[in-house]
Amino acid sequence: GIFLVGAVVLGGCARATETPVPPTATFTLPPPQVFTTSTPSAEAAARAFFDAWNADDTAAMYAMLTNGARSAISEEEFAKRYQNVADEAALLGVRTEITSQQVGPQMADLGYRATLNSAIVGELTRDMSMRLLLEGGQWRVDWNDSMIMPELAGGNYLALDRQASQRAAIYDRNGVPLAKQAEAVALGLWPDYVDLNESKGLMAILSGLTNIRSDTMMNWIRDAGPGEYIPLGEAPVEQNPRWVELLANWGPAVVASTYNRRLYYGNGIGPHILGYVSAIQEDELAQYRRKGYRPDERVGRKGLEAWGEELLGGVRGGSLYVFSPDGRPVAELGVKEGKPGQDVYTTYDGEFQRQVQKTLSVYNGAVVVLERDTGRVLAMASSPGFDPNAFEFDNANWSTQLAALTENPNSPQFNRATQGQYPLGSVSKLVTIAAALESGRFNAESTLDCQYEWNELPGFTRYDWTWDHFQEDGETRPSGLLTLPQGLVRSCNPWFWHIGLDLFNNGRSTDIAKMARSFGLGSKTGLEGLEEEAGNITDPATAVDAINQAIGQGDMLVTPLQVARFVAALGNGGTLYKPQVIEQIMGLDGTPVITFTPQAQGTLPIKPENLAIIQAAMRDVVVGNSPRGTAWKPLNGLNILVAGKTGTATAPAGEPHAWFAGYTFAGRSDKPDIAVAVIAENAGEGSEIAAPIWRRVVELYFFGSPQRIYPWEAAVDVTKSPTPIESPTPTNNAPGTGINP
Repeated sequence: GIFLVGAVVLGGCARATETPVPPTATFTLPPPQVFTTSTPSAEAAARAFFDAWNADDTAAMYAMLTNGARSAISEEEFAKRYQNVADEAALLGVRTEITSQQVGPQMADLGYRATLNSAIVGELTRDMSMRLLLEGGQWRVDWNDSMIMPELAGGNYLALDRQASQRAAIYDRNGVPLAKQAEAVALGLWPDYVDLNESKGLMAILSGLTNIRSDTMMNWIRDAGPGEYIPLGEAPVEQNPRWVELLANWGPAVVASTYNRRLYYGNGIGPHILGYVSAIQEDELAQYRRKGYRPDERVGRKGLEAWGEELLGGVRGGSLYVFSPDGRPVAELGVKEGKPGQDVYTTYDGEFQRQVQKTLSVYNGAVVVLERDTGRVLAMASSPGFDPNAFEFDNANWSTQLAALTENPNSPQFNRATQGQYPLGSVSKLVTIAAALESGRFNAESTLDCQYEWNELPGFTRYDWTWDHFQEDGETRPSGLLTLPQGLVRSCNPWFWHIGLDLFNNGRSTDIAKMARSFGLGSKTGLEGLEEEAGNITDPATAVDAINQAIGQGDMLVTPLQVARFVAALGNGGTLYKPQVIEQIMGLDGTPVITFTPQAQGTLPIKPENLAIIQAAMRDVVVGNSPRGTAWKPLNGLNILVAGKTGTATAPAGEPHAWFAGYTFAGRSDKPDIAVAVIAENAGEGSEIAAPIWRRVVELYFFGSPQRIYPWEAAVDVTKSPTPIESPTPTNNAPGTGINP
């Protein structure tokens, strides 16, 4: 400063006397420094601590403690204290409110109200205080036990006496149990100890308990290797206690082990609908303890068991106690009585479902049966199936069954009916004919000469299914001149390639895709209780995409449930109903709290006159005036009014998928009409494989039993060979990727 003043004075003198002054050093003052003092917010620090508490972030909470508090308790013990409270109180969350605060320069005292929300005893509200100290410029919590709850001061701890609620049952629509708590017997055989010459009585008893044919079991015994065990399944002891007692007479040959747990009747009647329960796993224990579960309880894993966990599982009860560090009870904080779960009634008949499951015994695939005019799921089978009892380790068969289940490469737990996504093949021609008629470019009198070859796309020759068969038998001839409805009856590929190309070339490239979406394809149906996939419908980018889409190939993917739904709509006049598997939820007082009601989700955008054309053609696929329909042979003589469409869809690998979808219009007051979709994976022709399966489903529904054996059976439910039947209808894979009906 002195030098600076001197420089200024000298400068002033120089200017006054105008005497030259030699250059001197220049000094620049730094900017003035501003000093402020700010104290962090004690309230903000407390709120951060509370937020971490509600988030179960004990590491963050521990980091906010004072040095003294951290020296008094380790981070591990600190975390255990909060974990014990969360687990034993079945804590769903914590709500806090700061009620008062006194903040000094180095210390703050805050009053707060904490409400601990327990899944068992409800809300526990306590008024407490928190002291914070300023350390290193930050407010830190001077923690002690009483800051969780006053009752926990001095090392006291919580303990919850949990009461498991009674899990409710699942019934079929007639009140027949499908899944419930029951005394059961696990049944199995040690073939090494079975004398087939003296085992007819044994086979009869086991067959009566398991619904497995005696000759089937005897074949298993003959084919078994040394030391092999054959699990047969489970049955309720109440079904025939005397038979269960008699099994003891066969000594080591028979396993008949009783247990009392949740039983899935019939070894799983609709297992993909029901799902299953299993034990709580170690890594799930904390999650379920928070909900009030006991460690030894079972929880729903798939299907209705998982969807209805809260309904079926009921309301858990218990008593929450405070104990001293030496284990003496100090206080009871709350008590609540549990309530049993609510029974679920499904929309399907158990016996019909069981029989439908057997229709697919030879093939992987799916069958969906809907009540045509309501959307009720009357049966839903996915093959291969599984026994939900395999997940109960009190069941003597569980380890053998579960190993076979998990090692099966065909994914038995996968629900092909709702999650399987497949090309639709010629069943999609129902969508294409609807788009063609609604476009105005085609009508019922439009014709096309259906020959072996189709050459409308230059340099791109394709072949009809009749060419495939001509290569095999030398006799099958082209269908010839066909009207549009006749093209559907004969499933003429050239007709539908022509439609796809015509619409694409005339500014209507998205007509088929839009119609498919309006049929409910490419989106989930909204079925409640089960997992499902949406499938795939895209707008064609090229002419090749368009002609592939017109016959259900390319990137088109659908689920069997979607197909059954839109076929039902074609049969009922155009209404798409939401599929439903729940008939009723029964309240504890025995009155329904939820009852099935049909839910219309949309209407097919088809004029009545065009819908009538499609319906008539679908009838001619089955009956007609001559055996030209692709399903005439397998469905001839059914004696039930039906309509449908065959489909054979090229699969990514192996043989094509066999499809048949259709509906009945019997008009019987005792049996509402149904819509059925069948797919058999990599099975061959729709007319040869899927149509006979479809026929059996209809026979089971209307007549109660099969009226005709499959071509691959020696007797009903006795497989002769999985070889497809001979038929004049198509085989697949002619030159040029010809696709069959």
